[in-house]
Amino acid sequence: MAANTAWVFGQHAVQAVLQVNPERAVSLSVVIKPNNPVQAELLQQVKTLGIPVHAVDKRTLAKQCGAELHQGLGLQVRPRSEGNEKDLEHLVARLRESQRPALLLILDQVQDPHNFGACLRTADAAGVDAVIVAKDNASPMTPVVQKVASGAAETLAIFRVTNLSRTMDALKQQGVWMIGTSDKVDRSLYQESLQGALAIVMGGEGKGLRQLTERKCDTLVCLPMAGTVVSSLNVSVATGVCLYEVIRQRHGPAE
Repeated sequence: MAANTAWVFGQHAVQAVLQVNPERAVSLSVVIKPNNPVQAELLQQVKTLGIPVHAVDKRTLAKQCGAELHQGLGLQVRPRSEGNEKDLEHLVARLRESQRPALLLILDQVQDPHNFGACLRTADAAGVDAVIVAKDNASPMTPVVQKVASGAAETLAIFRVTNLSRTMDALKQQGVWMIGTSDKVDRSLYQESLQGALAIVMGGEGKGLRQLTERKCDTLVCLPMAGTVVSSLNVSVATGVCLYEVIRQRHGPAE
């Protein structure tokens, strides 16, 4: 593999790169499937873009990608650029000028790539404007993240910041309301108004939000647990619950 490149594998993830950021593509490794129209269309797109194609067997592709569930497609890519604090400030300013309330997702030390990818997929589906993570103690953009995100890793604006609490302070100064999730409080998510510019702040696996992150939130809410055994949800599931409650409140029931 060429220096400073990575692999994206799986049909949706590969298609997302080719559609959104084709300049990232270096070469495509493919397990040829005769009479497969989806693959044929993708190979024609790759040919049009001038991207080299290498026919390989399943075992070779699995070794290249480091994964067995590659769906016969592996794209070697250059790193995707991610935004920083200044880029985030400009994005929120543009949203404010457009008079559309910002919807941000802050992930505090989500380290499992499956969880990170699932959060990205849900964030894209919910129309999140930006996902914010810290540079340290957070999952990098791995091939697994790309595969689980099912294309959302290419379409979402992702910002990696040096200091998460300082970034939260800066966002609050721009009028963004910080709503953190915690199992230590009684106030339900469904009691909170989610109409204005806001950030949903989710904690990492097991420990939830760090104390400093909790203190930076304007309010903390819980997700009601009606069962007798389960006391909390996986972070990606909880993220989906929170984001879709925002959608429900902002857009109301379908006509």
